[in-house]
Amino acid sequence: MNIFKDFNQLKVLIVGDIILDHYISGAVNRISPEAPVPVVLVQNEDFRLGGAANVALNIQALGAQAHLVSVVGDDIRGKIFVELLKEKKLAQTGIFIQKNRQTTTKTRILAKSQQLVRYDRETIAEITPETEDLLIEQIDHIIQAHKIDVVIFQDYNKGVLSPTLINRSLTLIRRHKIPTCIDPKKRNFLQFKNCTLFKPNLREINEGLSKSIHETKFTIPQLIEAAQEIHQQLDNQYTLITLGAKGLFMHAQTGEYCHIHGQERQVADVCGAGDTVISTASLALSLGLDKQVIATLANIAGGQVCEHLGVVPVNKKDLALEYDKYKN
Repeated sequence: MNIFKDFNQLKVLIVGDIILDHYISGAVNRISPEAPVPVVLVQNEDFRLGGAANVALNIQALGAQAHLVSVVGDDIRGKIFVELLKEKKLAQTGIFIQKNRQTTTKTRILAKSQQLVRYDRETIAEITPETEDLLIEQIDHIIQAHKIDVVIFQDYNKGVLSPTLINRSLTLIRRHKIPTCIDPKKRNFLQFKNCTLFKPNLREINEGLSKSIHETKFTIPQLIEAAQEIHQQLDNQYTLITLGAKGLFMHAQTGEYCHIHGQERQVADVCGAGDTVISTASLALSLGLDKQVIATLANIAGGQVCEHLGVVPVNKKDLALEYDKYKN
């Protein structure tokens, strides 16, 4: 089996919250006379696809076909988002516009690669029932038209993944016997019943299960206990817990588990690493790979994107090279 070649045959549906990442970078040479804050002389402005759209970019970068279903607002930032999809050769047919809604946008002000401040524009209320119906119709259409191999739910608590949309989508997907992979947040943490793979980080576990596991001084028994509780609540097959610099922990419903340690990295930015992890793990799962291989590939991919400033997708060639070195 050639894992990276086999990725090219896969078709993936991504459902969830999109984010428009906005970067303003420049130089700081003085402090404002109006307030004790730096004055940034703007040199560059950049927009990037984030959230569920970054997952789609990662899927595409790994060679698979990505289909994205989400919602933007009826605003200029929504138009910028759709134009970026076109630029990246991602389909726009699954993107729906909802009036009186803001497109989630995170604006970061940078100087010498350091983030000075971030400000957000967004609407986090749940989408309307009418929009939800449109999304369900589109999910059904994509599944039947493209023979989807795996569905990823990317939740950022921005309102696209309402409990009713989650339940309706999962019911529809189970009918087609398609595996589902979940990147959760607090609000809907326990809504994804009978999913295949569930990928929280430790903060999300602490919030979603009311636990107090230390994010760097955890123990394996604590991770096992948390994974077992998730299995009991969701009846999912796999729980993949991201541990930051400490790597990944993957636990199967059968009780088997593995801990993949993180590699030393020159970390520039952790933004988007979770998107890369869920993308890589989902493709590996679709190929029926062993949990050790799934976790190892996802761990390497997530670490690699942290070496770049800003949200970027994984580089397939770099991932393959590092994985081959890891095996040998």
